[in-house]
Amino acid sequence: GRDAGRRAGAERSAARADRRDAELERLLGLRYTVQLMGQGVGRPERTKIVRLDEYQIMAAEEEEEEAERTEDPAEKHSQKLKAICGLADLRNEAVGLYNIGFSCCLNSLLQVFFMNRHFTAILRRIQVPFEAEEQKRSVPYQMLLLLEEMQRSKRKSVHPVGLVNCLSRHGIKLFVLYDASQLFLTLWNLIKSQITNLDLAESLTDLYTIRLQEYLVCQKCFLETKKNSNMLTLPLPMFSYDSHRIRTLEDALRCYFAPEHLTEEHMCHCKECDKKTVCLQGMKVTCLPQTLTLHLKRFYSNHNKRTQKISHYLSFPQNLDFSQILTPEQYQPDFLEKGGGLYSLFAVVAHSGSASYGHYCAYIWSLTALKWYCFNDSSVCQVSWDDVKCTYGNLGLRWGETAYLLVYQKKSEHL
Repeated sequence: GRDAGRRAGAERSAARADRRDAELERLLGLRYTVQLMGQGVGRPERTKIVRLDEYQIMAAEEEEEEAERTEDPAEKHSQKLKAICGLADLRNEAVGLYNIGFSCCLNSLLQVFFMNRHFTAILRRIQVPFEAEEQKRSVPYQMLLLLEEMQRSKRKSVHPVGLVNCLSRHGIKLFVLYDASQLFLTLWNLIKSQITNLDLAESLTDLYTIRLQEYLVCQKCFLETKKNSNMLTLPLPMFSYDSHRIRTLEDALRCYFAPEHLTEEHMCHCKECDKKTVCLQGMKVTCLPQTLTLHLKRFYSNHNKRTQKISHYLSFPQNLDFSQILTPEQYQPDFLEKGGGLYSLFAVVAHSGSASYGHYCAYIWSLTALKWYCFNDSSVCQVSWDDVKCTYGNLGLRWGETAYLLVYQKKSEHL
């Protein structure tokens, strides 16, 4: 009886694997052989798909409470870290994602999301959709399934088929070369819009949202107008106002927050003066999030409206202190008092190649292993800080890696 049960179970597993392979073949197309930056599209290995039942919310709360009563403090801290950490596979340290139809940009961003323990703590608490069709269309749920598969897999890489199928339903197609900053915004908005718990959605907003106050001061009557604005990324310039190359991240931030006089054709209408006047435009930091995403604007359109890539050197530090970057006029009085200005580098999404054809990978700091990893689709390896610094850029290396998105995390929030 047991042998028959095992055979039946094996047959069911084989059937599921065959259906999955068929789905992959449909997605990839057996005759499609184009390669992107050395990343081939091959037939995937069979792997088990993890499914979550409706009642599963990724944590057995009653069991956790019982365990907390019996564990010593050190072990309790270790278990909590493992429970909320976004590390792809706690046993094998890191797990890659197979490239499915030019998905290197998507894969890099997913790894940055999954390695962020604050994001995965939110993801684990989502309400699982009841209907099967809802589950297929739910980006947070499909991300949750993929995260679980990565954590339980004994393989070095997994296939993100379910999530890729889900994203295709929302207009994120295969075989399209995406810009990482735009895809990040698209993914984030999809995730937030599909989180039904309002408190969780607000937590996600607080985790990533940069809160600024913009101001405009008439230089004739000194009337000041203010407006609050929220951003998910800070788009930082690669050149100063006088067209000089910016060489450090700190200088890029100073340039971004520097007040600007609006003159000539840029003058604004003043309600008090009832005419266009010279104005001073600037912004103040109200609040910076726990996860701060900085976008280096390495792509631009030239006079022929062709997109070009800026590859010149721009360094970025492991530790960022906004009290050394911003002036007191550029932040709210209580901003630094709350300890909001100290950050450490968490991830770098790097681009290699040209503006029209390239490849993405991600360098991410593991909060559990305390090591840097390079996530290059299905290839994952440990790297050093010197390797990460190679993404500073080099004008002479056309196909060299250059940092495009920098993700920092508040120091006070680290475990």
